[in-house]
Amino acid sequence: MSTPETPGDGGDAPVLDVAWALRFVALAAQEVAQQRVELSELDRAIGDGDHGENLARGFGAVTAALEKADPATVGAVLKLVATTLMSTVGGAAGPLYGTAFLRAAKVSDAPTIDAQGVVSLIDAALEGVVSRGRAKVGDKTMVDAWHPALEAASRAADDGDPPAAVLARAAEAAEAGAAATDDLVALKGRASYLGERSRGHRDPGAASSALLLRAAARAVTP
Repeated sequence: MSTPETPGDGGDAPVLDVAWALRFVALAAQEVAQQRVELSELDRAIGDGDHGENLARGFGAVTAALEKADPATVGAVLKLVATTLMSTVGGAAGPLYGTAFLRAAKVSDAPTIDAQGVVSLIDAALEGVVSRGRAKVGDKTMVDAWHPALEAASRAADDGDPPAAVLARAAEAAEAGAAATDDLVALKGRASYLGERSRGHRDPGAASSALLLRAAARAVTP
């Protein structure tokens, strides 16, 4: 996959608002559309080859749905993403991302969220992925991107970083986690049928998870 843009410094604003959430979703849709071929190629190597196209279709539907909505909270934006992805994205990705966004929406149902709120959002998303997919770290799934992202975000918040820095550090950790799946043997999902032959390929879900977190970090800068 092509190298994503580096997030801006994002300033030191103490909170993120609904406008940030809308920019995040718009950037995510843009990135997924641009990377859909690369994501599907990753999936074709160890899965059924439609991850990028499925996500692009889902986020296209999310963009259309948000144009008709007037969300008042960060959580309302994420809930609309969740319900739309669940109804438009097939395979495992729809339920996994739908549950992740739905759990994240429940902990961010406010007009703004602070640095700890960002940590809670990522934590809830990870819990959603784990509850739906029953995967753990090292299984070569999207958990391998979300888990290091949560650890990095928690450290950043404990360091007193503002939300922008928390997201930036989470995104960097997610990308490193996704890259690390190259050397893993898949233990969950369709890729697990390949056994040792799955080694040497990046998990497409981990790659798309890193893409989404990078979009969230970039969205801090208007």
